Parts: sequence; structure tokens; C-alpha cells
Amino acid sequence: MNPAIEAVGASVIRALHSKRRESSIDLGLGEPTLFPNVAHFERATRWVSEHGCRYSSNVGDPDLRAAIAAHYAYPSLSAAKNVCITTGSQEAVYVTLKTLLDPARDEVLVVEPVFNVYVKIAQVEGVRLRRVEIEPWAADPFDPDTILAAVGPDTRLIVICSPNNPTGRTISRASMKKIADGLLARGGAPVYVLHDEIYRELRYTEDFGSFGDVYPYTIAINSLSKSNALTGLRIGWVMAPADVMPEIVKMHGWATSCASTFAQRVAIEVFAANELATARAWYTEQRAGVLALVRETLLEYIEPDGAFYLCVRVGNKDMDTLRFAEALLEERDVVAIPGHIFAPSLSGWLRTSFVSPLADLREGLGRIAAFAAGRVS
Repeated sequence: MNPAIEAVGASVIRALHSKRRESSIDLGLGEPTLFPNVAHFERATRWVSEHGCRYSSNVGDPDLRAAIAAHYAYPSLSAAKNVCITTGSQEAVYVTLKTLLDPARDEVLVVEPVFNVYVKIAQVEGVRLRRVEIEPWAADPFDPDTILAAVGPDTRLIVICSPNNPTGRTISRASMKKIADGLLARGGAPVYVLHDEIYRELRYTEDFGSFGDVYPYTIAINSLSKSNALTGLRIGWVMAPADVMPEIVKMHGWATSCASTFAQRVAIEVFAANELATARAWYTEQRAGVLALVRETLLEYIEPDGAFYLCVRVGNKDMDTLRFAEALLEERDVVAIPGHIFAPSLSGWLRTSFVSPLADLREGLGRIAAFAAGRVS
């Protein structure tokens, strides 16, 4: 057995989710509850009936790659050759880290709090890991000075997730530009920025920074899972500069040959209809509703600028937040995610998602508040 795999813990999120009951109020899993546009599947099925469902090229369907490049129009990532289609965004993260980082020499810098897939992959691959934690309630949750000060001589890649999972905070254009300028001014070998933009389409602020707009060493990762309620389709992509893309494609080919041809056809239909952001209005209403509800509970919370998460405080930093979450599920039948798994600063916090009906959110948040109050008293 590979000791590196044995040493990496399994997903706490999935473990809690597996314990939910039919009666549970589920505020845990980061998955949309909306239904996708079935017309895209119908058109993809017709295409398959006429052309079959064979392998695509390793790098992915050229029409889909061109559509993605044109949609985002990042100056250094603006051609189909800059796009590789992957089996979801997590494969994109894996092949990027696997390809770009030399375990004997390189270091990855992860900005936290954040979903911990990047940390787990680095640990499995034996890559040196440096973490920079910025308090999620700070005025600037992606403070450029803090991030740039954490860059070391061996830092090869910086990971930034914005809009952020778990907090929903976003990086501003000014902060993004200052980080990009600071990295360009360093000289020497380039430091790449992996910008995980999986929640890009679900943002509630106009001041949103995308590194691909200004930084030539950006690797942008995204998928249709969150924006289009297609988590089960497993279709994502990585956009990368021409100097590293051939090696990423090579690793992707050995890992999974190619993404699903049918899933790629569905994605082509989504881009052709320009439907990536159509759900934003619904999530905007959900956000307004959940913020009104949480204010009624008097729970402390972090106001999200994007994604569909709301972090609420249930105790102090010394709390065993996992035990709290397990007891919350067992005694109050509510699924929520302990914040400490994203960063130590979120000990005493829970990540909730606001994809459920507002009636369920009202009841769930009310139970959380009452349970937290009972624990304190």
C-alpha cells in the first residue's frame, strides 16, 4: 500500500454526508439543487445517434476548446491550444499539480481557508507545501502583501480559489493586479498562479479579479458543475500557457485518456446557448434570503461575495468543530461542515450551503443557533 495515500485522510464532507438521514436538513454538500437544461442533453443525444460516442482527442473536442477560450478571452489563454478538457475540475487540479511541480525542487503556496483538495494532492505527491492563512473576515481576504511575503525562492505555484470555498469571499481587481505585478517584478523563473474559478459565474459583486486578464503565467481551472448544476456530468477544463500545456495534456492522457465525449457535447451546447451565468439571478435571491434569515438567528457570519456558502460561528477557536458537527447531525438532524478542515481560523465555524429551499434554511439555521447556544450555556 502506498504510504502517502494511507497518510492522507478521507473527505470529512463526504463522511458527514454519508451519515445523513432521510429526515435530515442538508446544508452540507456543495452541490446545486437546480435541475439542468435537458435540451442540451437531447441535442447531445441526437449528435451521438448520428456520430457515435467514440474517444475524442486527448486534449478534448476542438470546438469546445475554442468556445471556452473565446468565452473567457484571457489575453494569454485566448486560443483553443490553451485549453484541455478534463474529467471535472478536480482532475484539472490534479494534472496541473502533477505536471508543474517537481517534488525534489518546487514548493506550492496555498492561500487558505480553502477546499483542501490542493493540499491533499500536494501531500500525496510529496510536494513541499506552504500555507498562508488570511482571516476570512479580514477587510481583504486575499491581501496582496501577505501573499507576496509568503512566496519563497522555491515557490513554483500559488493556488487561489476565488470565489472562495468555503467563505464565498472574492479577490478584487486591485488585489489581483497587485499580486500579478509583484510576481512579475521578482525576476527569475516564473511563479504560476492556479486560479480556481469554479464559482466564477456565481458572484454577487462587480469588483471581481481574474488573473487570466492580466497575468501571463495564469492557469485557470473551471467546470460546469456549479454554474449549470452538472456535478454528475464530470466535465471541466484547465486553461494554461502554451509552454506548459503540452505536458499537462500528456499527463491528462495517461490519467484518463480523454473526457467523456457525450459530456463534451453537452458542454458545447451550453456554451453555444451562452447559459453559463443563467442561474446567477436565482442564487442572488437565495443569498438575499439566507442573509435575512441568519440575521434573525443572531449568529455571527461571513457575508459571501460569490459561490453558495455561508459560514456561521458556533463557538470559539478551541472548539472541537468536528465533534460539534457530528452532534448537530445526531441530535438536531442538520448536516453542516466543520470549518477547521478549511483552515485553523475557521475552528468554531460551520460552512453551510444555501442551495436548499428557504424554509429548510430557516429551520436549519434556527437549529444550529439553538444548538450552539445550548452548548455555550
